[in-house]
Amino acid sequence: MAPVQTTKMSNFRWVICALLFLATTVNYMDRQVLSLTWKDFIAVDFHWSDADYGTITGFFSLFYAIANLFAGKFIDWMGTKKGYLIAIFVWSTGAVLHAGCGWAAMVIEGYDSIEALRLVQAGSDAAVAIATISVWLFLSCRLILAVGEAGNFPAAIKATAEYFPAKDRAFSTSIFNSGASVGALAAPATIPLLARAWGWEMAFIIIGVLGYVWMGLWMWLYEKPRHNKRVNQAELNYIEQDNDIADVQNREIQKEEKAIPFIQCFSYKQTWAFLVGKFMTDGVWWFFLFWAPAYFSDQYGYTSDSAMGIALIFTLYFIVTVLSIGGGYLPKYFVEKRGMNPYLGRMRAMLIFACFPVLGLLAQPLGSYSAWWPAILIGLLGAGHQAWSANLFSTIGDMFPKSTIGTIVGLGTMAGGFGSMAINMGSGEFFTWAAGQGSAFQFFGFEGKPAAYMVVFCICAVAYLIGWCIMKALVPKYKPIIVE
Repeated sequence: MAPVQTTKMSNFRWVICALLFLATTVNYMDRQVLSLTWKDFIAVDFHWSDADYGTITGFFSLFYAIANLFAGKFIDWMGTKKGYLIAIFVWSTGAVLHAGCGWAAMVIEGYDSIEALRLVQAGSDAAVAIATISVWLFLSCRLILAVGEAGNFPAAIKATAEYFPAKDRAFSTSIFNSGASVGALAAPATIPLLARAWGWEMAFIIIGVLGYVWMGLWMWLYEKPRHNKRVNQAELNYIEQDNDIADVQNREIQKEEKAIPFIQCFSYKQTWAFLVGKFMTDGVWWFFLFWAPAYFSDQYGYTSDSAMGIALIFTLYFIVTVLSIGGGYLPKYFVEKRGMNPYLGRMRAMLIFACFPVLGLLAQPLGSYSAWWPAILIGLLGAGHQAWSANLFSTIGDMFPKSTIGTIVGLGTMAGGFGSMAINMGSGEFFTWAAGQGSAFQFFGFEGKPAAYMVVFCICAVAYLIGWCIMKALVPKYKPIIVE
C-alpha cells in the first residue's frame, strides 16, 4: 500500500500564475500607450490621419503575426525561463524606443523642436513628409515591440502546462489572460495623465521600464516544478496527476516527449481548428484595444485625458476584467459536474462565450442616447472574448504534447495577427474614406464615419460564432495527438 501523503501541499503554482498575469498586464499596457496617446497627443505633432494610425496598427499586427511563426518554436527551443526573459527584454526595449521617434523626426526633417513640427500647415507637403517619416519611425519601434511580445503567450501557455494539471488550465489561463484586460484597465487611468503631465514620450518610457522589473522577479522565482525548491512533493504530485491517465500512461514522468516537426503540425485538423479560432477572433479584441479611445474621442468628443474619456475606457475594461475571470469556471463545471471530457466542456463553454459579442450590434444604436451604452456593451463583448480566448488556448494542452505547445501557440497567434492586421488596417482606411464621403455613405441609419463604425461592429459581432462552427466541424470530438 502506498504511504498516505500527510504533507500540506504548497501552492507555488499560483505564484507562477501571478507572474504570468503581471507579464501579460505589462504586455498590454505597452501596446496601449500608442492607442491612448495617438489621437490627442501624437497625431497633433505629426499630422496623422486615421489611415496613418491604421497603417501602424495594421503593420504591427503583421509584424506580430510573422514573429509568432518563430516565437513558439523559439520558446520550445530556449525553454520557458530563458525564452520568456529574452522576449520581455526585447519588447520592453521596443516600447522605450518609441519615446525617441519625435526627436528623430525632428532631426531628419530639419526642424528645431517638436513644436515646429506641430505648427506646420495641415495638408501641406511638409505636413505629409512629417507624417510619412514619423509613421516609418513608429513602425520600426513597433517591429521591435511585436517581435518581443510574440513570445509572451507561447511562454505563458507553456508555463501553465508545466505547472497545472489539465483540469485547472482553463482557470489558470483565464487568470493570467485577464492581465490583458487589467493592463487595458490600468492604461487609461495612467497613460493619458502621464502624457499630459510629462509628455507622451515619458509615458512610453515609464511603462516600458516595468518589463525590466518583471525580469528580475522571473529570474528569482522560476524553475520547472520538479527542480523548483518552492514546490513540495505534494504539489508536484498534483501538478503531474495527468501522467497517470490512460492517454499518457506509457510516458515516463521525466522523459522528454518527442516534438512534432514544424511542417507536420499542419497535417492535423486540431492545428487548423486553433488557427481558425485565432484568425477569426483576435482581430476583434485588437480592434477595440487600438480604436476604443479614438472612438469615444471621435463620436462623443471625450479625449483620452478627459475625466469622461478615462471613465468610459476604465468602465469598459473593468467589465472585461471582472467578468472574464469567470471564463475558467464554466468548462470546469462541465467537466467536474457534468462529466464531460475537457475538450467537450471547453467547446460547450466557448459556444456560450461566442454569443456575448453579438451584443456589439447594439453599441452604436444605443450610443445615440449615451456614450455609456457602447462602453458597457463593448465591455461585455471584451469579456466574452477573454473567456473565449482562455479556453481556446487551453484546447492546445488538451490536444498536443507539451513539447509542441509553444509551436502551436505561436502558429495560432500568427493567424490571429493576420486577422488583426486585416481589421485594423482596413478600419483605418475605411474610417478615413467614410469621413470624406459624409452623408453619401449610409448604413443602418448612420452616415459617414459613424456608419463605418457600425459596419465594423457588425463584423466583430458574428466573428466568434462563425469561428466556433468551423472549429467544431474540424474537430467534432476530443482527439489528443500522441507522438510515438
